[in-house]
Amino acid sequence: MKPNHSYPFIAIEGNIGAGKSTLAALLSKDWNTRLILEEFEDNSFLPKFYKDAKRYAFPLEMSFLAARFNQLKKQLSEQDLFKENVISDYIITKCLLFAKVNLDEDEYELYQKLFGIIQLQLTKPDLLLYLHNPVEKLQMHIAKRGRAYELEISDDYLINLQQTYFDFLHTSKDLSIVLLDCSNIDFVNNPTHLQGIKNLLKQPFSLGLHTITLNDLP
Repeated sequence: MKPNHSYPFIAIEGNIGAGKSTLAALLSKDWNTRLILEEFEDNSFLPKFYKDAKRYAFPLEMSFLAARFNQLKKQLSEQDLFKENVISDYIITKCLLFAKVNLDEDEYELYQKLFGIIQLQLTKPDLLLYLHNPVEKLQMHIAKRGRAYELEISDDYLINLQQTYFDFLHTSKDLSIVLLDCSNIDFVNNPTHLQGIKNLLKQPFSLGLHTITLNDLP
């Protein structure tokens, strides 16, 4: 079963622990699409960042920018997008949002300039699905997956990231964005919830932000 052809490229975003990779994999398997998963576990700066954020923030964000750009540039091309549908568990703008939270002002200004050049070379998603979860649920997911370097992530850090994402979602006018409130959604263990998300992603959405709750799922 293929998703709506209006969305050959669907990207899934959300805070740390939102379930982006899990949902992307489930949808890609059911719809037989190409799957792009972020290769963040190979980043040697990540554990160092969580131990000393100020020291390692800039090299971390630069390494992520390079890795994400190279992966998306390789995986996405206009020609390939006409041949098969694609689901990704991130968008390149994620780089800028995390940099805004993690970098000092002067570092962020430099980063913005580099990002502005890079993002123009990449295909935008036809639909962006943002998974919103309360911080308590995010922390539960983070603890359950058990990555040692993530266990010290504070609620304040997650809240800061969440607000940065919200600012982006509410001001982006050139993307079709669905913000799905996942507070009471369990797409892993509840087939009805997963099917509701599948049905949602076949609906036509205009440019801008569309907020959906569990009761709104088709």
